[in-house]
Amino acid sequence: MNRNLAKLAVPIGVVGIVLLLVVPVPAGVLDFLLIISIMLALVTLLTTMFVKRPLDFSVFPSLLLVATLFRLGLNVASTRLVLSDGYAGQVIEAFGHVAIGGSIIIGFVIFLILVVIQFVVVTKGAERVAEVGARFTLDAMPGKQMAIDADLNAGLITDAQARARRAEVSAEADFYGAMDGASKFVKGDAIAGIVIIIINLIGGIAIGMLQRGLEIGEALNTYALLTIGDGLVTQIPALLMAVSTGIIVTRSNAEDDLGSSASTQLTQSRNALMIAGSAAIGMAFIPGMPLIPFVLVGGALFLVAQRVKANKAAELKKLEEAEVEVATGAQPITTEGLIEQMRVHALEILLSSDLVDIVSDASDDLLARVRALRRKIAMDLGVVVPPVRTRDSVELPSSTYVIRIAGVEAGRGIAPQGKVLALGDALDNLPGQATVDPVFGLSGKWVPSEMRHSAEMMGATVIDRVSVVVTHLSSIISANAARLLTREDVRVLTEGVKQVNPSAVDELVPSLLSLAEIQRVLQGLLAEQIAINDLPRIYESLSLRAKVSNDPEGLIEAARLALGPALVSNYLEGNDLRVIMIDPLLEQSMLEGLRPSDQGTQILMNQNSLEAVLGSLRESVDKLEANGQSAVLVCAPALRPAIRRLVSAQSDGLPVLSYQEVTSANVNIETVGVVRVTESISS
Repeated sequence: MNRNLAKLAVPIGVVGIVLLLVVPVPAGVLDFLLIISIMLALVTLLTTMFVKRPLDFSVFPSLLLVATLFRLGLNVASTRLVLSDGYAGQVIEAFGHVAIGGSIIIGFVIFLILVVIQFVVVTKGAERVAEVGARFTLDAMPGKQMAIDADLNAGLITDAQARARRAEVSAEADFYGAMDGASKFVKGDAIAGIVIIIINLIGGIAIGMLQRGLEIGEALNTYALLTIGDGLVTQIPALLMAVSTGIIVTRSNAEDDLGSSASTQLTQSRNALMIAGSAAIGMAFIPGMPLIPFVLVGGALFLVAQRVKANKAAELKKLEEAEVEVATGAQPITTEGLIEQMRVHALEILLSSDLVDIVSDASDDLLARVRALRRKIAMDLGVVVPPVRTRDSVELPSSTYVIRIAGVEAGRGIAPQGKVLALGDALDNLPGQATVDPVFGLSGKWVPSEMRHSAEMMGATVIDRVSVVVTHLSSIISANAARLLTREDVRVLTEGVKQVNPSAVDELVPSLLSLAEIQRVLQGLLAEQIAINDLPRIYESLSLRAKVSNDPEGLIEAARLALGPALVSNYLEGNDLRVIMIDPLLEQSMLEGLRPSDQGTQILMNQNSLEAVLGSLRESVDKLEANGQSAVLVCAPALRPAIRRLVSAQSDGLPVLSYQEVTSANVNIETVGVVRVTESISS
């Protein structure tokens, strides 16, 4: 019932406002409506002070239009009563008596001052800020959308989070665009107030003298009182709404409301308070200046400065005590505690002391982003990433982070405080520290956060510090997924398969393969960035192969063949697959030179032939990259493991597929290169 009333309140109110323009309103009802107008403006002003983000009060532009229309309707209703009855209720009369204070001239001066404050100062400034804010917000939209897409592609956010962020960016642009137009309502309201007071005064005097037979002085006193009261009772809410407009368009996203942010930031400098207090006390001794007010204000500033000093000293003491406790190991030493400290964690992020703030940043928490990354990798690769331990290290240089796997450093980077990473080519005009992106190798700069919009305007992709760390972590996890897959992980995954496909597990484990052997197969797949989320199909293929041989290489190839269409789909462009072939004679020679070893099958050939094969392959890959294309190398199934090991160190990221894997998918095959050598191959 309450929701239905809330839905109908605004439509009914707008219809009532339209009726105010046509239907006469009794003085008592007008008093009630004027009080509502004043309180609505006051509540709106206080709400703008307590919201943390402008979008939290997104209804403000529409509310501003309705409130302006409401005041104009009240102006029409009050004008009708003033001119027809010479009385417009107690509220208008009371405002007139208070403002005039026995002098019509004083009343007019006060009213004109209010109009000047609203029209020239508040309204004009708010209109300009809204216009600039709308233009900057619209200009920054492409860069923000690119940053969202980059986070989504890196796995830092989910699809739902990306949609929410895009909706927020769109809503922000719509809000500032609406505020740009809504500010014109405030300006028009101020002009209408001036026109209406002139009409009321001239029309009232004319009616008083011509229709009611009043002397000009008596008519002036009567209608001037009502006119000024009417003007004040409508201009005060208009001024409050204008101030609300200025506050909402000048507010930036913050963690606290306006009052908390202002008090915190105004008292952050003890020196500023001390200097201001000294200036106040010094001005007290200027001849003619009031001594007591200046001394009281100066003393209050000194007290606040001392309070700020005491608070900072207490915070510093707590920080030092915490550091001493950690350094000296003041906590009770227990066996469990020592075991925990000795334990080597699978994944760790070490942060320098000045980077600890990104762990507790409410707007972009590192721990929350890492949790989202673990879910993303689990969905993409089918492996559950172990919890990531995050801790600080006083041994690291400033602004540095280190990513460890099993206690060994796997990656290192920087994320300077108060800066963002801008990636692009035209960054010479931006101040900052030049750097290279640790994941993609792109050149960029760490620029001050306040220069983010300027960097986006120059076409750069801007990434915050947390995104840099999490993207780096994602790259390292993907490259080392095989190392992170433990025996316990395999057991948990196997139990999960057994719940949905018990026959696949019962036939395989433990009668044909042990968990250790299955782990080795899954690690082999992950080493080539092959997702293992289709475990039932993998287990079924392993069951068939294990009945013939338990050779790890053969088991991996059997699992790959079962996933053939999925493997090929990763390298398709439309329905086309570009492939690099091996010359049939060369391939036959390689097959003849194939030999088993402890590390798997290897191809025996002399050094000159090996260099010729790799050189021919590198030439084909370079030609494709020059044209912005990519391809896969295909070969006989028996050769695939050996060739993959042969070329992995030479051609970074070049996939190697077998003929059977390629033909298992219904795709169009386009040969874009052939590996040939003229040297003879000897075993």
